[in-house]
Amino acid sequence: LVRRAADGDLPAPFLEGQKYYEQGLYEEALMQFKKIEDTDFQAMYQLSVMYYDGLGTEKDPEKGVEYMNKILNSDSPKARHLKVAAAYNLGRAYYEGCGVKHSIKEAERLWLIAADHGNPKASVKAQSTLGMLYSMPILEDLKKAFFWHSEACNNGNLESQGALGIMYLYGKGIRQNTKAALECLRKAAERGNIYAQAHLVEYYYTKKFYSKAAALAKRTTGDNDINMLAKKTDCHPTYVTKGVAMAAFYLARCLQLGRGIKQDQDGAEKYYSKACQLDPAVASDLELAANLERI
Repeated sequence: LVRRAADGDLPAPFLEGQKYYEQGLYEEALMQFKKIEDTDFQAMYQLSVMYYDGLGTEKDPEKGVEYMNKILNSDSPKARHLKVAAAYNLGRAYYEGCGVKHSIKEAERLWLIAADHGNPKASVKAQSTLGMLYSMPILEDLKKAFFWHSEACNNGNLESQGALGIMYLYGKGIRQNTKAALECLRKAAERGNIYAQAHLVEYYYTKKFYSKAAALAKRTTGDNDINMLAKKTDCHPTYVTKGVAMAAFYLARCLQLGRGIKQDQDGAEKYYSKACQLDPAVASDLELAANLERI
């Protein structure tokens, strides 16, 4: 987009539309993009996003998917730079069953196109998403998961950096390696990955480094705006929530037993409640482990 602008290659309606779009004036932006939808693929891409998300128009995911398919299937050299993003977004549509019939296999196919191993312009988000997909029971292949998380991590993806740390820590898809695990988890934690922070808290606690566990858990549970944290770090809200819940439980345990922090029963109750509210399944699993004196 920047290169096209510098070359004077962007039509006036697109520039006008983009200006409106960035100001949040979506109806005006839509009108401008519509003027050139048959001749400009960048405008077509913006229209796809706007119809899919209902920006400046009624939500129409089917129409959004239609535009994305036009970009992906086009032979025009002018569509080439948008194909990776189109394939990633179409994969999401198939995975969510929004605008098309739900299909995990089609989502996988499209994300593999977008991830495009070896292409420096590949979608890093697609690489990380494939890492997540291959970790799920429906398509579980932990070696593939490790491969794609490694690709994404090498390209700077924060979520995959944390995921690699967890895979190394528990020997999932790769031989167990505590040193590599802690390196990945600490780097991801420093960059704001909440799920990585939570697994570090758990590691410190189980190794009886209680002061470290309590201090990190306190930092991890300090912000209650899950969606803002997810947006800021580009990590999935589900894992941000799980991370805060884990950290809250371990902080509660430290407060209850006076481990690494001054004993405080009221504080413990507060953080146990927080863990239960955020993710009952995580809290239940940890409560069982505590009752069995595993933690």
